[in-house]
Amino acid sequence: MSTVDIPRLPKTFNRLAWSNLSAQSAEQIALAAAPIVAVLLLGVGEGQTGLLQTALTLPFILFAIPSGLLADRFSRRWLMAGSEALRAAALAGILLLLWFNLLTMPLLALLGFAAVCGTVAYSVAAPALVPSLVTSAQLPAANARIELARTVAFAGGPALGGVLVGWIGAAPAFGFAAALSAIAVVLLSGIYEPARAPAPRRHPMQEIKEGAVFVMRHEYLRPVFITQFIFNTASFLLLAVFVPYAVRHLGLSATGVGTTLAMYGVGMVVGALAATRVMQRLPFGTVIGLGPITGFVSAGVMAATILVPSPLLAALSFFLLGAGPILWVISTTTLRQSVTPPSLLGRVSAINIMSYGARPLGSALGAIVGGLYSAEACLVLAAAIFAAQALVIWLSPAVALARQPEMVGEPAGC
Repeated sequence: MSTVDIPRLPKTFNRLAWSNLSAQSAEQIALAAAPIVAVLLLGVGEGQTGLLQTALTLPFILFAIPSGLLADRFSRRWLMAGSEALRAAALAGILLLLWFNLLTMPLLALLGFAAVCGTVAYSVAAPALVPSLVTSAQLPAANARIELARTVAFAGGPALGGVLVGWIGAAPAFGFAAALSAIAVVLLSGIYEPARAPAPRRHPMQEIKEGAVFVMRHEYLRPVFITQFIFNTASFLLLAVFVPYAVRHLGLSATGVGTTLAMYGVGMVVGALAATRVMQRLPFGTVIGLGPITGFVSAGVMAATILVPSPLLAALSFFLLGAGPILWVISTTTLRQSVTPPSLLGRVSAINIMSYGARPLGSALGAIVGGLYSAEACLVLAAAIFAAQALVIWLSPAVALARQPEMVGEPAGC
């Protein structure tokens, strides 16, 4: 299949893609600005910044499932618009408190928590909305467009946030992020979302169980979830020890560490740009398996720096860690959207986001193993865990898929 065989993505989806770029950029700028403001303006130390980071990650654990329930009960477009409006309001609140010199650490944490709650609901609803805006054949290209926007924001947002705070001050940085969220709301309000049949009202726990059972009993989605959980554990184990390891063992300066870490974002952008063509040329299941294999190779390259302490190898490792897993995200999102009934997409997306709960597990593992043994031991352990996640997916039937599955409808009787 050539690129000309893929129909042009509809205008209503393009509005979603642009809103995603605005929303993701607002998130990354705010996430970068918050700890800088906490340290430079509020004068807090490492312990309090750690608590701030906890406040900025807790919503992913606390509100992913409730967001999935809302996405399956109500309009996904309006849920996303409301969530983005919540983030804009929270960021505007930080802006006003800065202007009037009233910002405190508890208020920064509280408003940051509220802003990330908006992020969670948006992130859950977006993959559930995409299949109603494009055809089955357009799903891979649509998901690649969404991921490209996310990776561009991920790669450039933190640097832009730091520059804005450093050059023009903290208040304008949060104001700019709030304006981007407001733009996302406007874009979302112009999207046409096809009507869905009203969902029957049942006990929330019954609905949560329905989504979890669907994922854990599905021959494709279960190994995908397990693989993603293990991948998040391994990647954050590696990230937890890289900076001290790079300074001590690789002899990198602060600039060198930043440049090396930036290769992760470069890899993400390259992978997102190449995804559509890769998915045209390789069997669908092979593309699913590429991400975990690339993650394992990346960890192996990083572990090789123990014997060959080369910054170039470390940079290559982060490039691979960005490029390969983006193919995983795009292909498995397409798989999830294809095999999940529309009425379950919100909850299934939420369960997928719950795999992010493995990230603090990986960081804690890095702290324990690095403290008891060494950073080098952590790199070897990370490579072993990456090998496990690659093994899980390659032993699953998902990698045997020759093509993207046909999109399923609602079960009979629904």
